[in-house]
Amino acid sequence: MAQVKIDTFVCINDQILIVFYTPGQCWQFRVISRSLSVFGEQKLYYSAEAARRTGLEWLRDEG
Repeated sequence: MAQVKIDTFVCINDQILIVFYTPGQCWQFRVISRSLSVFGEQKLYYSAEAARRTGLEWLRDEG
């Protein structure tokens, strides 16, 4: 079973941003929308800050 480390879990405008780390997949982010759909990119980030920054920009652009 892969270990997942969650760095950020924050609610912004009724959407949830999650930044997480998994071995072999580095840092990633996902957004859970108001309708409970999950969105994100399959891009890998080498720091939690880079994934968080991109996730926040993604939310701003989508919001």
